[in-house]
Amino acid sequence: MSKTESNSAKELTEAMEETMQRLQGRFKGISEQLESKLDEMGTRIDDLESDVSELMTQAGMEEQATSCHVTSKN
Repeated sequence: MSKTESNSAKELTEAMEETMQRLQGRFKGISEQLESKLDEMGTRIDDLESDVSELMTQAGMEEQATSCHVTSKN
């Protein structure tokens, strides 16, 4: 292998390593953003489940109160 070919191979290797490092950095950044968004969505889903459960409980209590009120009128 000539000196020029050796230098070209070295430059190509360095360029590829740099490109791979940049890609790895971008992938890491995107992964962190995705993980953050998933955590946020999970929290929002938990909050919604809690709200629905609370509404169901309130509706059940209101149904019981309405049933008692209607029954007492009869």
